[in-house]
Amino acid sequence: MTEILTTHAGSLPRSPELIAANAARPVGEDGLTPAPTDEFREVLRQAVVDVVAKQREIGISLPNDGEYGHLMGSAVNYGAWWSYIFDRVSGLELTGSDHFSSEPVRSAPGDVRLTTFPDRRDWTLFAEAYQDPTSGITVGSQPTFPAATGPIAFSETGRELIGQDITNVQAALDAAGYAHGFLNSLSPGSGSRINDDHYGDVDSFLDAWVEVMRPEYEAIAAAGLTVQVDDPSIAENWDQINPEPSVEDYLAFTRKRVDAVNRALVNVPTELTRFHLCWGSWHGPHTTDIEFRHLAPLLLEIDAKYYSFEAANVRHEHEWTVWQDVELPEDKIIVPGIVSHATNVVEHPELVAQRLERFARLVGPERVIGSTDCGLGGRIHSQIAWAKLESLVEGAKIASQRL
Repeated sequence: MTEILTTHAGSLPRSPELIAANAARPVGEDGLTPAPTDEFREVLRQAVVDVVAKQREIGISLPNDGEYGHLMGSAVNYGAWWSYIFDRVSGLELTGSDHFSSEPVRSAPGDVRLTTFPDRRDWTLFAEAYQDPTSGITVGSQPTFPAATGPIAFSETGRELIGQDITNVQAALDAAGYAHGFLNSLSPGSGSRINDDHYGDVDSFLDAWVEVMRPEYEAIAAAGLTVQVDDPSIAENWDQINPEPSVEDYLAFTRKRVDAVNRALVNVPTELTRFHLCWGSWHGPHTTDIEFRHLAPLLLEIDAKYYSFEAANVRHEHEWTVWQDVELPEDKIIVPGIVSHATNVVEHPELVAQRLERFARLVGPERVIGSTDCGLGGRIHSQIAWAKLESLVEGAKIASQRL
C-alpha cells in the first residue's frame, strides 16, 4: 500500500499563553518589535514543543513549528505570514502611508501596477458586504505596515530570529520523534508589496527583496529543514490590479516574481523546497480570483520539489482537473489543499479521501501529499482547526487503502 502523506500550509492556532506573550511585547518608535526577552523565548520554545507534539499525536506526516516564530498577538490574524519579516529587515519604518491609506493606482495595457488593498476588485465589487459586520466576511485587522525608507537588508536581528526558529523546531521535532520538518518563509514578491519610498522602481525593489530573503532560505536549508516559500502574490495580485489586466500582461508581471523566487533559492537544494500558492486567505467572495489553469504552468517553473495550492474551498475545488492537461514532472510532488481554512465546517473523512483520490489517480499516490488550503492559525478557531487536521489524516488513510 502506498501511504498518502499529510501536512498543512504552515500557520497553526497559537496557544493562549503565546498570544498573551506576543501581545505584551513592546513596540519600538519605528513601529517594530525589539528583540525578545529570555522570558518570551521560553514561552515560545515550550509552545513549539507542544504544537509539534500535537501534530505527532494527530498523525501529521510532515510538520512545522506552526509559524509560532511569526509574531501574532491576537487569536484572529490574517497577516502574520507576511508581517513577521518586518522585524527581520533593516531599512523599514512607519511613514504614515501604506497600502490602506494611499491613493488607488490604475494600470494600463502593458503597464501592470498593484493598487491599494481597499481598491481590490473583489472588495469594491462586494463593498456593501465587506462593510457589513453581519455579512460573515472577515479580513482581519488592518494594521499600518512599514515602508522602505532606505536600502533594505536581512538584519542581524533577522539572523537571530531565524536561528531561534530553527533551534526551536529542531528540538521539538527530536522530542516528538520526527525525522524532518519545514519552516515557512516569505517570498520576495510578497515582500515587495509594501510601499517603496527609496528605490523608486518596482523591479529594483523586487531585486532588493531577493537579497533580503536569500539568507533566511539558506539558513533553513543549511539546518536540514525544508523551506516553504509562501507566495500568495503569484495568484492574489490579480485581484489587486485595477482595471483587470489581460492574462498575458499579468503572466509577464508574475513571471518576474517567479524569477525572483528562483534567484533567492539559488543556493537551496530543490529537494528541500516547497512553494505555497493561494488566492488570499481572507473570508470573502473571491469572485475575481484568476483561474488556476493560467498559473499552473508558471508554478512549475519555480525551482521546488513540492507545490502547495488551494484545492478545497468552493471557489477552486473544481480546478483539480487542471492536472489532466498539465503534466507534472516525474520528480515533482503536488501538495493540494484538501481541507479549507475558509469554512468552519469540518470536512468529512470520506470527502477528504475522495479529494485525495482525484489527484492520486491523475499523478500517482506517491506524488500527492494532502494539506490545507492555507494556514489555519488566525483564521479559524483552534478547536475546529485541529478537528480539520484529524479529518485530513483519517481521510488520507482511507484513500491510501483504496489506492
